[in-house]
Amino acid sequence: MKINIPRIVIAGTHSNVGKTTIICALARYFNKKGIRTKVFKCGPDYLDPTYHQRASGSSSVNLDSWMMGTNSVLSTFYNASKDYDLALIEGVMGLYDGLSPTNEAGSTAEISKILGAPVVLVCDASGMARSIAALVNGFKGFDKELHFGGVLCNRVGSAGHLDLLKRAIQETTVFGGVTKGNMHFPSRHLGLTTASKEMISEEVFDYWENKISEHVDTNALLDLAKEAKEKEAPVALSQNEQKKCVIAYAHDDAFHFYYEENFNLLKNMGAELIPFSPLKDSKLPENIDGILIGGGYPEVHAKELSENKSMIEDIKKFKGPIYGECGGLMYLSEGIITLDNKTYPMLGLLKGQAKMENKLQALGYVEVELKDSTIIGPKGLRFRGHQFRYSTLESAQENPLVFSLRKRRNKAVSKEGYKNDRILGSYVHAHFGSNHLLAKHFIESCLGEYGH
Repeated sequence: MKINIPRIVIAGTHSNVGKTTIICALARYFNKKGIRTKVFKCGPDYLDPTYHQRASGSSSVNLDSWMMGTNSVLSTFYNASKDYDLALIEGVMGLYDGLSPTNEAGSTAEISKILGAPVVLVCDASGMARSIAALVNGFKGFDKELHFGGVLCNRVGSAGHLDLLKRAIQETTVFGGVTKGNMHFPSRHLGLTTASKEMISEEVFDYWENKISEHVDTNALLDLAKEAKEKEAPVALSQNEQKKCVIAYAHDDAFHFYYEENFNLLKNMGAELIPFSPLKDSKLPENIDGILIGGGYPEVHAKELSENKSMIEDIKKFKGPIYGECGGLMYLSEGIITLDNKTYPMLGLLKGQAKMENKLQALGYVEVELKDSTIIGPKGLRFRGHQFRYSTLESAQENPLVFSLRKRRNKAVSKEGYKNDRILGSYVHAHFGSNHLLAKHFIESCLGEYGH
């Protein structure tokens, strides 16, 4: 399978430089011009993709070289972009930041090379003049193998300031700049808030799209995207035309952190996915075989979740497999203790209470080995994932621990993964692209072959 779609990577000098705002503005602009644009996100982030979806009108897909591996990155990119005219890939952190301070593993630069995509570097130009040339030249010259396409200046003071920056940079293409604005995307403890219509109006997205059209050479960006190298993608799994099972997945303001590739793999292996809302629905969808509850913000909506008694009772009566990750684990527990020390009863399908803390409790990549048979695989199966949480599960000793976790950063090993017969919960956001057998075994469990 040949990857020929025009594509560019929108990278940054560091985090919070404005990558998400700019890529959303570009996606919205190009789509309105009739250029069908697909957006991707480097790394494990769940929140930025919700902005991409609002801006582009289609789901955003994560590309993570450590969790997925090179072949899966290529096949995932091909399948997600093949029906589009342009692909925009948002980087993670700074261009060269990744898993190690001494190599490119897990970095935006590595993804750019895997995809053969040129890079546009977003620079925060506020308060800068000639110094921006030193910054740009440093990034441009750091890795000669990288296709460094040019620069896009953010937080520019005025058209005059942008002209000054262009004259300073000289030998590198400057695609333009985005002037400072008075509309911003809100944030909270996990980063940006989810880009729901209740949280962010269309006006904010329109505002930044208009900013792009003012001082950015979008035609030059398109020309750069066409310089992407042709790549060969491995043959992906073929679509299973025969429906094997129906999986209901929680999707609302409380639960919405999912890897799109996980859904694609489940669908390819014969699962039909139906969304439901633990917040607003009174009962589960009919005739389902399994339940998937992803991460999100259950602590923000703990009162409403707890008060939806009919949904709680319906889930408790369900006899099929239930798999919950992070926020889903919190919902499966006996209750959530919020920062104001109030306790809200939850499903009670796993022992323990999820207690919110003021400080981050876990962050980073992990490798998991199953120490017992579960609904997502047999003993010995390995996969990779990511953790990002502010809560701990207290008084959970009665749950059998079935995960052996090894942190990517310091190799520390710990036990996790809470099991209760056909129920499995964990703080790990598993990426099924790291091991396709996760999807296969969960479907088999939904068909009645429970791994317990």
